[in-house]
Amino acid sequence: MDEHEMFVIIGMAKTKEINSARSFWTPLELPKESLHSSTRMEAKWGVLVIATATVMVMVGTSNGDSSTPTLVKISKGKKLCDKGWECKGWSIYCCNLTISDFFQTNQFENLFSKRNSPVAHAVGFWDYHSFITAAAVYQPLGFGTTGNKTTQMKEVAAFLGHVGSKTSCGYGVATGGPFAWGLCYNKAMSPSQSYCDDYYKYTYPCAPGAQYYGRGALPIYWNYNYGATGEALKVDLLNHPEYIEQNATLAFQAAIWRWMTPIKKSQPSAHDVFVGKWKPTKNDTLAKRFPGFGTTMNVLY
Repeated sequence: MDEHEMFVIIGMAKTKEINSARSFWTPLELPKESLHSSTRMEAKWGVLVIATATVMVMVGTSNGDSSTPTLVKISKGKKLCDKGWECKGWSIYCCNLTISDFFQTNQFENLFSKRNSPVAHAVGFWDYHSFITAAAVYQPLGFGTTGNKTTQMKEVAAFLGHVGSKTSCGYGVATGGPFAWGLCYNKAMSPSQSYCDDYYKYTYPCAPGAQYYGRGALPIYWNYNYGATGEALKVDLLNHPEYIEQNATLAFQAAIWRWMTPIKKSQPSAHDVFVGKWKPTKNDTLAKRFPGFGTTMNVLY
């Protein structure tokens, strides 16, 4: 079995996880509208799984042994990499492959091939360099660098599968399929409200005139989410939510932060769920909630 076949099988097998993933934790962020006004932007569960399978095929075309971990030598308390990248600071993921080692510009372009179509709504905004620059911040924390090459590729594929489904303006009959139209949007086109919640007026007060509608690769809604994301990224998104739609690197960085960070203290992150760092409780097991792609859908949404 070659890597193409392996990743198709992995992706399509995820359909078995969907039903069990729908009733899990309650996400903090519950957007009430899509990034475009006439129809829902996010694809249905099955479409998301198929899209992710497509990404897995694309990402899985790189050369190299996908099961062998990178070799690491310890010398005088320092990691010496046989292959992979050297971290400037300590990280358990140093010496692993980086995302750019197995996911290159041509694969990004092929995945989101319609994003700069004349009918798209964020022409020229999203690009490979912005994604890789944003990802580099979180690679020392394990994003796309956890485990062996197969695990690394699968996580990037899962993340981009979510991104593609949340920002697509294509549908089943669209040329190239719905995923080719991923990254078609970077903001809500016709928001019906400002998404200011006064309940958080003491912690994340709404700035005068600010609009907290959906923006980004994994769209952010509501003042409290902009506030929390801005604190984590050290960017004043509470007073300037528009920064997300003006800077593709920041938009990707916000999405990766959300993937890597538990939305609530009682929840795991999508990253931990996907790479197997989360251990389900007995109740989770009885409810058929297991580590993997299916559960990331409910953790994020």
